Amino acid sequence: MQSDQITSLAKFTCQPFRQEVEVQQVEHAAGYVSLRLRIREGKRFTVFDIDAPTAAYWGQILTDWARGQGETK
Repeated sequence: MQSDQITSLAKFTCQPFRQEVEVQQVEHAAGYVSLRLRIREGKRFTVFDIDAPTAAYWGQILTDWARGQGETK
């Protein structure tokens, strides 16, 4: 049985509340790829598995919001 292949793309701590975020690419044995967001808050984990269109939409919303706040690097 073939298992999923997971590649870590980024890991960082969010401000101001210090949640730990890891972004992973998951190549599923079933033949598709998803983006996994793992968010740790203390002992609790929240995991999102999303497809490319959802990631692009989410990324655009985050970028637009940050530009509106004047906090892009």
